[in-house]
Amino acid sequence: MSDTSMNWKTLSSDYLFKDNWLTARRDKCETPSGKIIEPYYVLEYTDWATALPITEDGKVIMVKQFRQALGETGIEIPGGCIDDTDASIEDAIRRELLEETGYAFETVHYLGRTSANPSTNSNLMHMFVALGGKKVQEQHLDENEEIEILEYTWEEFLQLVEEKRIVQSMHMTTIFYAMRYLDKIKYV
Repeated sequence: MSDTSMNWKTLSSDYLFKDNWLTARRDKCETPSGKIIEPYYVLEYTDWATALPITEDGKVIMVKQFRQALGETGIEIPGGCIDDTDASIEDAIRRELLEETGYAFETVHYLGRTSANPSTNSNLMHMFVALGGKKVQEQHLDENEEIEILEYTWEEFLQLVEEKRIVQSMHMTTIFYAMRYLDKIKYV
């Protein structure tokens, strides 16, 4: 059970902008002590799912793509939005993996959830590790996606991590939990 004693009450919300990929709203809130917080801006996004995918022969699949906000091409793990048509978050990550990489996976294991920024973003990212990947089709990308598939040995993958070449922080969070699940790192 979560502690709700510090929760704010939303007194009103005004939508400033609504689009497929971004919704921005201005809230008027009241703290438990009665203080009014106005305006408080919230960015609404759909939930996301991502996974560290491992092929049946033990390779780590990564993707390379351009990210406009940073103006850089980067290396990431596959993932994307959970669609209204997805029956579950597991179905969403299986769909995203298949679309972006062409691989289907024997098992996917849920690792938990994380938030990019809980002070401004309303959504969560659901983290998975996907095991036993087998190439079953070509990529089926969204119209604005251009994704290159990369396969790394564990040693090469760990070198990417060591060199801090993966800058997407939520992807690094997923990688951390996946490596913990796979017993690749241990807590002291």
